[in-house]
Amino acid sequence: MVRANMSTQSDNYLLNSKNGTNLNLETNNSYKLFLSVDYKFIGFSYGFYPKFFGGNKDEDLKGKSSFSDYNFRFFLGRWLQTVNYSKTKGYYVANMSEFDPTWVEGKDPYLQFPDFKTMQFGMSTSYLFNPKFSLKSITSFTEWQKKSAGSFLPSLIYSYNTIRSKSDDLDGKQKEFDLKLAAGYYYNFIIHKRFYVAPNLSPSLGVKFIKDKSKDAGVESIEKKTYFTRNLDGGIKMGYNSDRILFGASLNFSVSSYNEDKNNVISNDKVYGLLYFGYRFNAPGFIAKPVEKIDDKIKM
Repeated sequence: MVRANMSTQSDNYLLNSKNGTNLNLETNNSYKLFLSVDYKFIGFSYGFYPKFFGGNKDEDLKGKSSFSDYNFRFFLGRWLQTVNYSKTKGYYVANMSEFDPTWVEGKDPYLQFPDFKTMQFGMSTSYLFNPKFSLKSITSFTEWQKKSAGSFLPSLIYSYNTIRSKSDDLDGKQKEFDLKLAAGYYYNFIIHKRFYVAPNLSPSLGVKFIKDKSKDAGVESIEKKTYFTRNLDGGIKMGYNSDRILFGASLNFSVSSYNEDKNNVISNDKVYGLLYFGYRFNAPGFIAKPVEKIDDKIKM
């Protein structure tokens, strides 16, 4: 199975201040392109900003942004294991009018942070409770669900993140370790065998460990803090399935937040759409043989 996914997802960080103006940092991209290859129980995808489609816009006003994402997934019976690495660089202040009343949209440049970088290495481990529900049928598309079914899908999600900002006088690096327990539920409504509607919802609670290291005017400071996080992810996917061709669209959201102190709430909220098109074909021998041997041994 080979797929191309076009996503409108953007990366942003929002600092909510109860005593002042919120700071909204965003990347300069219209959409992301993900190319995926899946066979049997294993899959891989690569994501990037498609500059040949005009991935970045208004670079003279918002600056340049870059993004790369690598994702591996392994379906081991009812278990799903994912491994992900992503890197993003280049942000700008999206709500400039709240800081400068004289600022004119489309004419004046945004305040830019070209060296603001984020990196994430993450993994997740999930277990599928209902054997009659095929998670592959709505994720890797290496299976085809013929009857409507759903399943509870608890997940343990763990990630290591770094946030780096650098300017003439200030050099800061924040390291984060996140641990979350999610209680997800997925359902796949089958309509006339070939059409499907698949909603999902996954609330989660977690803990975040932060080490903040900064150097201001030659003076270095280190802070260590622990926060409890609240998260809610979900979406709905609709599409068409056939022996060779599949296509569809999805609408997704992700809401996460934690209280930094009594006056500030750090949140990272996303709402985005996705279009996908896939084609099934027989895998070449150099891929099929080793994967099928492993598949037979571990009886996937």
